[in-house]
Parts: sequence; C-alpha cells; structure tokens
Amino acid sequence: MRKKLLAMILAGVTAMSMLTGCGGNANEPKKEEKKELDVVNVAYMPNYSSLWVMTTAKEKGYFEEQGIDVQFVKFDDGPTEVSAMESGSIDLAYIGAGAHTLAIQGNVDVFCFQQLSNSDYVMGLKSHGVNSLEDLKGKKVAFASGTVSEVMVQRALNSVGLTMNDIEAYDMEVTNMPNAMISGSIDACAPWSPMHNTIMEELGDDAHIMVSNDDFSDIAADTASWVCKPEYAEKNRDLLVRFTKALYKAMDFGAKEENFEEVAGYVADEAKTDLEIVKGQTRDGVWFTSEELLKGVEDGSIKGYYEIQQKNFLESGKITEEVPVDDYVLFDIMEEAGK
Repeated sequence: MRKKLLAMILAGVTAMSMLTGCGGNANEPKKEEKKELDVVNVAYMPNYSSLWVMTTAKEKGYFEEQGIDVQFVKFDDGPTEVSAMESGSIDLAYIGAGAHTLAIQGNVDVFCFQQLSNSDYVMGLKSHGVNSLEDLKGKKVAFASGTVSEVMVQRALNSVGLTMNDIEAYDMEVTNMPNAMISGSIDACAPWSPMHNTIMEELGDDAHIMVSNDDFSDIAADTASWVCKPEYAEKNRDLLVRFTKALYKAMDFGAKEENFEEVAGYVADEAKTDLEIVKGQTRDGVWFTSEELLKGVEDGSIKGYYEIQQKNFLESGKITEEVPVDDYVLFDIMEEAGK
C-alpha cells in the first residue's frame, strides 16, 4: 500500500513538472528569432552621383528591410570595380558611363538603371592658352582610359573636328588630375565630380569648364547603373530583386529636391568629405524615382539610353561590334522589383 501511494505521488509530481514545462511561460512574450542578413560587398565611388541612392537606402533601413547587410567598399573608377568583382572581393557595383563597355563585352550584367549623368567635364587652363575646344590641338590633355573621362575627351575633340591624334594624350587616374592641373604639368583634363570643383577652387578663373554631359545630350545618354557578374546574377536573382527594391525606395526619397540636403549629409558622412562640397554635387545627374524608372522600362526609353550609349561606343571605336541590349541589361529584375 505504501509503495502504491508513493508511486501515485511521484506520478503527480511528474505530471505537474510537465505542465509547468509546457505552460509555465505562457504569459511571457515569445522571442522572435532575428533572421540572418545576406552580406553583400558593394563598390562605390566617393561622390554624390554614386552614393545618393545607396547611402539613403542604408540610413533609412531599406536594405535591412530586404534582409541585406551592405558593406561599402570605395574605388576610384568603374573598371577597377569590375576587376575586383572578377577577383571575387566585390559582389555588386555602381558604374558610370564609360565602364559600360565592360557590360557590352559580357564582363558584367546591368541589373538596375540609376540615372543619367551630368557630372563629367572637359576643363582647360587659360594661362596655357586653352580658351576653347579648338585650343586643345597640340596640348597636354589628361583623361582616365576606359572611363567616361576618355569618352568626354573624344566627344569634345570630335565636336570641333579634332581626334586623339591631335593632342598630347595623358592617361592618368581622375584623382590625380587636380594636382596635375594645379602644378601646370598638363594643359587640360577630363575630370568628374567632385575633382572639377577642387580644380576650380584652387585655380579660380584660370580653370574653366568647356563642356559637360549636357552639351552632348542630343547625341549621348550617359547612363549610370548597378552591375554584377553574369554568374552572380544567375545564382542570386532573389537577392538582386530585393536589393533593387531597396534602391527604389531610396530613389523615391532622394530624388525629391526637398530631401537633397539630408541625402547630401549621408553622402558626406560616407565619403568623409565636407558637406558643402557634397551639396554642390546634388545636381550632377538626372535623378529618377522608381515610378519614372519603371515607366521608362515599360515604354522602352531606358533601353533607348543604353542603345544610344552603345552607338557612341561603336562610333568612337571603344567596342567593335553591336550587342543586343537585352543580352546585358536585366530589365526583368527591374520589373520584378517594382511589383
């Protein structure tokens, strides 16, 4: 009898412990498991045109909303970014107009259009006798090969009947152009923002802009885009769609003029540069909202920009054969991200 009673007590204790284990924390809120973010290494250039969308997406939490942790990596030009992608250290990159030759040649795919650029220039020194484009003949002109800098020099020369053979062409990194102009070792150059501002601030009236992208708007479309390796696009389609969704939200905020100053603050912090300098770059491009971009994809105008760009590369000899734009621009990613 005593053994039977003891067994009943033990059974009761076991039952109570089971109830406690199952229901003792019923009133406590369940902890949500934090989903691990997809880490993406993203290449940028330290200027407003490159950073206005991505810094907004980061600061506003749009990347995190899409389950993405973006690691920013600074570069000076598009071709170097693409080389880093080929080595595997970079996943995605923002590129300017000139580096699109690499997309046409199959090195990278464009998965999102960002803007039309107006931040590229050809500048000359009056003290060196460069007062007009015609004066470039026989002068030392610096450009960065494989970038929009080289494209701008070719356009400028062609517009007045000159060619690269008519100048002393100097291939140098855009970041070195301000010092070269200030020292007087070159007569003219083709920088992009913000290097042109540095030159003008240091040299005053002696340095003057002869042409910018706007001067060729009737014949050229200088697109800026987001790119990745083709094999990366195949394996990471969902991630690209989510990344582009975050870009769209950032575009919708950053394209509004009333938000320029706030976005300039984000860019200045990331680029570690003076806010006033960045504010001067807020009109360096034609900024699109997601609605405008998607409408352009639907009506074919975005595709038209890439077709004009490719035509210019063919005419200048930067590429040797025409390639269907759909072969390297992933319009389906842009469309899906808009749904």
